[in-house]
Amino acid sequence: MTTNNEPIITSLLDNDLYKFTMLQAMLHQFPQTHSVYRFRCRNYTETEYPLADIKPALEQQLDSLCALGFSKDELDYLRGLRFIRSDFVDYLELFKLKRRHISVTVDHKNRLCIDIEGPMIQAMFFEVFVLAIVNELYYRQLQTPAVFEEGERRLQQKVKMLQEYAGQQPRNAPAFIIADFGTRRRFSKEWQGHVVDTLRRAAPSIVRGTSNVYLAKTLKMTPIGTMAHEFMQAFQALDVRLRDSQKAALEAWVHEYRGDLGIALTDVVGMDAFLRDFDLYFAKLFDGLRHDSGDPYAWGDKAIAHYKKLRIDPKTKILTFSDGLDITKAWQLHQYFKDRIQTSFGIGTNLTNDMGLTQLNIVLKLVECNGQPVAKLSDSPGKTMINNDTYLAYLRQVFDVEAVDQEPNTKDGASSISSAHKAGSNTNS
Repeated sequence: MTTNNEPIITSLLDNDLYKFTMLQAMLHQFPQTHSVYRFRCRNYTETEYPLADIKPALEQQLDSLCALGFSKDELDYLRGLRFIRSDFVDYLELFKLKRRHISVTVDHKNRLCIDIEGPMIQAMFFEVFVLAIVNELYYRQLQTPAVFEEGERRLQQKVKMLQEYAGQQPRNAPAFIIADFGTRRRFSKEWQGHVVDTLRRAAPSIVRGTSNVYLAKTLKMTPIGTMAHEFMQAFQALDVRLRDSQKAALEAWVHEYRGDLGIALTDVVGMDAFLRDFDLYFAKLFDGLRHDSGDPYAWGDKAIAHYKKLRIDPKTKILTFSDGLDITKAWQLHQYFKDRIQTSFGIGTNLTNDMGLTQLNIVLKLVECNGQPVAKLSDSPGKTMINNDTYLAYLRQVFDVEAVDQEPNTKDGASSISSAHKAGSNTNS
């Protein structure tokens, strides 16, 4: 059994690809952007023990993380990805995460609080590492032979299921494609590697990629990822009208990648508001769309209808689904859409943390940019994370989005490292 002082992150490649792609775009176009990120455990009342108990070990792990740099071999791998520019790799050669930008505290309700504040080209790179560390530290206290036996039993069920689905695919049928998206909420680094390697060996025609760059390099798989919510959220506080923030973000992405990485994320202010901005220009420039909240069937039908309205053949586009999936849900969605549009599926927690234990629902979200609040208006109730009700109401008004339930503020009286946030926030328990 591993110990809490054994480093969890031993390579800066052990991160999701979209952290690299967003970082490159921000470095080239908005390097002075300042940001604040905040941690939340959405199901902290369901944990086996308080997450606050891992604080000393987490502090040690962050010290180890901030001592890491990229090796020559890792830089050479990144340089071989055609959408990664050479000057960005030169920047990464000098890159190290700065410990002063991240703070760990415990609030008066004994909840773990993690705040990150600093230049976005530093702060944004912490997220996946921190979430993976929190997960692994938490589950290290729950590891037993029985847990691993149950995890292996469930993994072999997935192997059997994938092999059955592969056998059901006619030779010329639309491809059923799955990628691992499970780094941030994995049971452990070792277990993620075991799961991904097992599944890609069992069903190579289906399991074709991973968001984890280290695993992609090690297992010779395709690294998968484009943008996350934080990239589009940041434009709410950059030098454009709020109403134009989505279009500005999409334009910046096109400018950076010139046709590569063409999957756009749709739910930063909701699918309906997104489609109002996703006109013929963007619909032709982007290869497809990614779903991350709301009903996936209704979302996909809207996307197809939108392409048809623009007189674009939906079969030339792809829908990527990534919200709370398991293999069965992915297969069902594929069957529903396969004859109308291409599909792919990113599966996270259900692949890398399906051990029979309660799964942590943890996030680390961008809440402030350049001294201003930013927010995501999710298509799923309970996913909107902000603690400034005035801004949230304004954002909804600007994008004509009806109110849904939002996540309360994590801090609830605990100190924040952002003085601007403390001065301007309306905190809720």
